[in-house]
Amino acid sequence: MESNWVCIYTTKASYLAEIVKSVLQENEIDAVIINKQDTNYHFGILEIYVERNNAIRSKHLLRDIRKD
Repeated sequence: MESNWVCIYTTKASYLAEIVKSVLQENEIDAVIINKQDTNYHFGILEIYVERNNAIRSKHLLRDIRKD
């Protein structure tokens, strides 16, 4: 991944990663999920990356979601 992208969220649940990505995209923020889980045993994490200039805004959006 290019150094212009930063990880803003990690989870073990693929459905949560997809929800986070969808929320970010609905707010016009490009997001990418990097799957670091073992394909046979499903342990590990998924990381959501956004461009560095959207990192703070993304974290605020996710914080606001958790409050609801």
